[in-house]
Amino acid sequence: MSRIVYVNGSYLPEEDATISIFDRGFLFADGVYEVTSVLDGKLLDFDGHAARLERSLGELEMTSPVTRDELLEIHRELVTRNEIGDGLVYLQITRGAADRDFAYPEGAAPSIVLFTQAKPGLAESPKAQEGMKVISIEDQRWGRRDIKTVQLLYPSMGKMAAKKAGADDAWMIEDGFVTEGTSNNAYIVKDGKIITRHLGNEILHGITRAAVLRFAREAQMQVEERSFTLAEAMDADEAFITSASTFVMPVVEIDGKPVGSGKPGQTALRLRDIYLDESRKAAI
Repeated sequence: MSRIVYVNGSYLPEEDATISIFDRGFLFADGVYEVTSVLDGKLLDFDGHAARLERSLGELEMTSPVTRDELLEIHRELVTRNEIGDGLVYLQITRGAADRDFAYPEGAAPSIVLFTQAKPGLAESPKAQEGMKVISIEDQRWGRRDIKTVQLLYPSMGKMAAKKAGADDAWMIEDGFVTEGTSNNAYIVKDGKIITRHLGNEILHGITRAAVLRFAREAQMQVEERSFTLAEAMDADEAFITSASTFVMPVVEIDGKPVGSGKPGQTALRLRDIYLDESRKAAI
């Protein structure tokens, strides 16, 4: 049974979904996206994702073809139609279709696409108990990483480099400092203090990041938002990542060397439990 997807105002089977070959998302990666997790049939932190979507659109001088309320209704409808218990809802908005030209077209209607991915047991990933391995790579992305655009080729290259090295992901390094993972924010823990890079154009302003740091502070954990080096990460007591699809995930190895004891740390595991518990309570 095929999925039901949403394309420019219509719900239809995925095999019937089409987008113009002149869509600027296809020609120029001129588009933005969001991924919202679903647990127990409910959306996690939808408002946070919707707010970041609006920011990304604004930074690129794009308009949304739907209101926030309409967007929520589309998400819920897709979750219902596809019977998603645990999974993800992917959303993409592009500038729309126009004859190929580097300059933004005038009057083009934005394109919007949404689809679901079923992920049974999403919150019970065995990887959370094992921990993940990462390698370090040079950060060669463009400078506006705070905008969640669909230009994901370099992160894909990073994922493949990690896979070839027998690891799970890559942490990107710029001027000696860790920026972030290929699709997640990066953290270390040293002497009980959680350290993660400060917000700026260099990293994505993670929605899960914001929630996790808020929960950490509420739990009286020390948090420091600053750049940290690869050497600091290798000398850390713990490391972990956050993202909408992995929540809080321990990192136990960097470039073949164990982090701390080489096992998931207590801070990461506690934050994962807190995040999942609080997010489930607030899910809509």
